[in-house]
Amino acid sequence: MKKGALAWICMMGMLLIMIGCGNDATGNSGKAITISAAASLSDAMEEVGALYEESHLDVELSFNFGGSGSLQQQISQGAPADLFISAAEDKFQVLLDEGSIDSSANTELLGNSLVLIVPEGGEVFGPDDLNHAGKISIGTPSAVPAGMYAREALESLDIFSDIEEDIVYAKDVRQVLSYVETGNVKAGLVYRTDALLSDKVEIVHEFSASLHTPITYPVGVTEDSPNHETAVEFYEFLQSETALKVFEAYGFTIQ
Repeated sequence: MKKGALAWICMMGMLLIMIGCGNDATGNSGKAITISAAASLSDAMEEVGALYEESHLDVELSFNFGGSGSLQQQISQGAPADLFISAAEDKFQVLLDEGSIDSSANTELLGNSLVLIVPEGGEVFGPDDLNHAGKISIGTPSAVPAGMYAREALESLDIFSDIEEDIVYAKDVRQVLSYVETGNVKAGLVYRTDALLSDKVEIVHEFSASLHTPITYPVGVTEDSPNHETAVEFYEFLQSETALKVFEAYGFTIQ
């Protein structure tokens, strides 16, 4: 009986050690953080996140991509998030004013530019052609920063009111890109970084930065992050040379 009990104890001990090792290997140590980020960042952030996890096996990253306005509202209403990366300063400022973003852990990270795209072989060659182009897509200005910048640029060029009835609004900038890729619209206004990801569209015009609010991507750790220390570590990694090289490769500018 004594030998049997001892064998059972040894077996259970080995089992616990194996479980512990398995958790270490898969990164399931409880250090999980959620990053709510603008849809235009999705490809770059996935790559940056993979690089971070390679050197931080005890951390698991979870991404929530979408329109910055929608993400801001989710956080305001209590949705779990450890970091927020917006494609517009005003959406980010709402959370700062609410006290939802840590005042000691936030910064402007990236920049971008706005371009006019068409399907391959399209018949629109610049903003002057939009008056007779047919359907055009931009993000919903109230929720999608790219849509806000697009409207500002079109208004600055005194075009918006003439083409407003032909505009198809999208939930985020990636949906605009998809509409153009599939030919559902004749043209769309997206970030340069999104256009560079697709071989099914052509950039026919880049809008001057003077036509719209500066395009910036502020990032910050949420005040109520349940994994605040880990979130701050990832926030700092986003500003590292390793991460910034990835963002630059995707066409973002560094602030």
